[in-house]
Formats: sequence, structure tokens, C-alpha cells
Amino acid sequence: MNQHARPRQVWLDVLPAAIVYAIIVGTSIVNRPAELPWTAGFGAVLCGLLVFRRRWPIPVLVCTGLSSAVYLAFGASPRPLLLTALVALFTVATLSERRTAWTAGAITAAVLAGTSLLSASWPWLLPDVLGMLAWSGMATAAGDAVRSRRAYVAEIEERARRAEQSRDDEARRRVVEERLRIARELHDVLAHHIALINVQAGVAAHMLDSEPQQSRTALAHIRTASRSALEGLRTTVGLLRQDGESAAPTAPTAGLAQLDDLIDAFRSAGLVVETTVEGAAATLPDAVDLAAYRVIQESLTNVRKHAGPATATVRLGYLGTELRLSIVDDGCGTSEASAGAGHGIIGMRERVTALGGRLAAGPRSAGGFQVQACLPLSNGGRS
Repeated sequence: MNQHARPRQVWLDVLPAAIVYAIIVGTSIVNRPAELPWTAGFGAVLCGLLVFRRRWPIPVLVCTGLSSAVYLAFGASPRPLLLTALVALFTVATLSERRTAWTAGAITAAVLAGTSLLSASWPWLLPDVLGMLAWSGMATAAGDAVRSRRAYVAEIEERARRAEQSRDDEARRRVVEERLRIARELHDVLAHHIALINVQAGVAAHMLDSEPQQSRTALAHIRTASRSALEGLRTTVGLLRQDGESAAPTAPTAGLAQLDDLIDAFRSAGLVVETTVEGAAATLPDAVDLAAYRVIQESLTNVRKHAGPATATVRLGYLGTELRLSIVDDGCGTSEASAGAGHGIIGMRERVTALGGRLAAGPRSAGGFQVQACLPLSNGGRS
């Protein structure tokens, strides 16, 4: 408990007891001044007990209830002192379960009403008895209502806290997903072009003196690949901006419509690529179109980087409800990527599974490496 809460807690214990004592003394002065000394002294003891009613609710209720009954049994007016028992009963009802509260209320009402009947000059003092029963029931009901209200407010606050926590978790999850998406896009856009630039730079450096014309051709390929890399990077960065901003992307998203240009780029880098299309080409959802393009791009990039002298075969199969891709090479290179642990293969698998498809990648028994992907066309927009 902090330094400011402790004084407030003390006032919540002391102030109600002081108010009850003032009512007891004031009522005794007005109605029964002859009983003032006894009432004031007895009331001081009981109100002193009320200070501890929230710390020990049941013992305080027992003491105040029995004291009121004893005071009543000696023929004194119980009405002012009944306030102490009613306040204690109210506190028990606010701090206890409903069954405990109403059990305590029934016992308190029975003790006070029974004492009133036994000590009254008239054997049936119905107004006083009914009044004690009514006041005991009202104190218990009020305390139970306060307890229910506090439980309701606590539940609402807990739900709000859980909802806020869920929103925070969802926001963090979306941030992680967006980071992975950005990393995947950057890898797919840059890895292909950087690999081509690296190969052509090696060719240019090797043939600079012996075959200047071949070096100039390699440098031209480097220039084209670097321009394509910059355009792809600009498009990817533009995707990160909000709709309506001035720098929003205007270039079309990569897809199988640019597949011929992609194949030509690899062929110009010295890779032998064969393509086969099965079935009638169909209009693909944007997400499927982009994923298919990136899978082919990354697979051919891995062939160029790791397979050595090889021939790659790209097969596309339009099977009505799904698009099947197969990229196979007959190379002999081994690498982390060929074992399926590279970032490129991880990115391809994430793309395909995010669309509800499946991807398999691994070395072939006959030599080389293969990547096979199946992309459903019916839920291509799923995220």
C-alpha cells in the first residue's frame, strides 16, 4: 500500500464509526437523556469495534450483535445501538460470499428479535420485532448489492484489461508479420539482381584485358540488373506507405506476366532455362501471381548461385483449381540453400503456406535440386 492510500484507508475505517457514535449520542440526548452515560460509554466501545470491521468483519459483527442484545435484555432502548450491529452486518455482506452474508443476516435478525421478544413487557411486541427483522434484511441486502456491484465493476475492468492486452498482442503480432513480409520482399527483389550483378562483374573482371567486348556486354548486364533492382526496391518501399500518399507505388506488382523477362535475364547471365506450360493460362489472383513469380525467381537464383553448370526446367501447370510449379535443375552444387535452410527457401515456404498452398524443396536422387509448389486459386486472397 502506498503512502497516500494508507491515510485514506484509515479515514474509511474511522469516519463511519465516528458518524454512528454521533448518531447514538444525539438520539440518546433527545429521546432518553437519563440513559446518556450508559449509552455513550457502551456506544463508544461498540463504535471502537467498528473501526476494525473490515479487518475482522465476523468477530466485529458477533461482538456488536451480542452487545446490542445484552443491552436490550436489561430493558434499555436498543434503537441507537442497533446501528453498530447493522453497520457490521453491512460490512460482512460486502466482504463475504452471498451465502455467508445472508446466513449472518438471518442469525443477527434472530438474535435481536428473539431478545426483544423475551425481554419485552408485552409478550408480542410485533412492531419492534418486525422492525428489527426489516432493518437486518435491509443491511444484508444493501451489503450484498454493494458486493455484487464491486464484483461487476471488477469484472468489467478485467475484461477491459484483457481486451487491451489482446489488442497489444495483436498489434505486436501484426508488426512481426509485417517485418517478415518486408524482409521476404526485400530478399526476393534484391537477391536475384545482386546474384546476376555478382556473376557479370566476375565475367567483366576476368575478360577485361583479353576480350574487352565481352566485358562491355557484362557491364551492360550489370547496369540493367542494377536498374531493375532499384525499380524493385522502389516499388517495395512504396508498398510500405499509406494509401493516398504522394509516394505510393505506381509500378505494377511483379507477376507471371513478367516471367519471360525474368527468364531472359537469367539466360543472359549464362543459365540455360527451359520452360513448359501445361493447361490454359488463367487470370490469377494478385497474391497467387506474385507468389508464383517469387518462387520461380528465387529458385532460379539459387540454381545460378549454387548449382554450377546446370540446366533449369520451369514447369507451370494450370489445373483449374490450383497452379502447380516445378523448378528442377541437373546441377551438382551443395549449399545451405540446397539443404532447405536458406532464407530464400524459408521465404518461399512462408509465401505459399500463407495462401493455403504447399511447397517442397530438396535434392533429387538423380542429382540436382527441385522445388515444387502448389497454389490454390480459390482462396488466393487469404492472408
